[in-house]
Amino acid sequence: MMWRSFSADWLKIRGKGLWFLVFLGPVGLLAMQGLNFGIRYDYLTRQYQADLWGGLLNNLAGFVPVAMYLGGTLICSLLANVEHQMSSWKQLLALPVSRTSVFMAKLLLCLLLLAVSCLILSAGTAGLGLLLGFGSQPVPYSVVLRIGFASYAAALPVIALQLWLSLSSRNQTLPVSLGIALSLLSLFSMYLSEWIPLTWPALAWSASRPWLFSGAGLLLGLLVLLPGAVHFERKDVN
Repeated sequence: MMWRSFSADWLKIRGKGLWFLVFLGPVGLLAMQGLNFGIRYDYLTRQYQADLWGGLLNNLAGFVPVAMYLGGTLICSLLANVEHQMSSWKQLLALPVSRTSVFMAKLLLCLLLLAVSCLILSAGTAGLGLLLGFGSQPVPYSVVLRIGFASYAAALPVIALQLWLSLSSRNQTLPVSLGIALSLLSLFSMYLSEWIPLTWPALAWSASRPWLFSGAGLLLGLLVLLPGAVHFERKDVN
């Protein structure tokens, strides 16, 4: 039943701006670093001459959590608004599909869209490095993949919370405002305790054991999903 609901949601997002957001985040980050290296090419290549790819990745990494939180917030909100704006919740939930299946289908679609965005970021990073002339050094493919997906896993608690709030409320002011606030606050995550989940996407890149924070994000994301699914199952919708 979840796959039927997922297929229907996949058709509903056409023309809703979701795919534009999927591409906007990674392309924006890559354009920013392309401009950064293009303007200061000689200075930056001298500074990172021992590890050109590491220099590019470290310059990108500081902005990935912001893009992840903001992109996740907007994707969750737009996905929920497909039903809110059409006032189609009653018709949707009257179908022979469980509410849990509806919730999980929307979650799966949200995660898939964000995964595509992360893949574009990783592929684009490799392409940008080659365009900048870093091909003289081996491309660290595993690290290039990690620039997108490590922070993605660590950000899952916030993404799950955003989907829960977006689906539960017709008024998107609260989830969008919260997402923007968390995105801005993540810029100062280096001043916060590592026990605060908001810091985990940054630590999933920079910590000595980054996999701990990606794993913690996956685990806490699952824990946040449980009450979200239960609440959606029981909540009256308009």
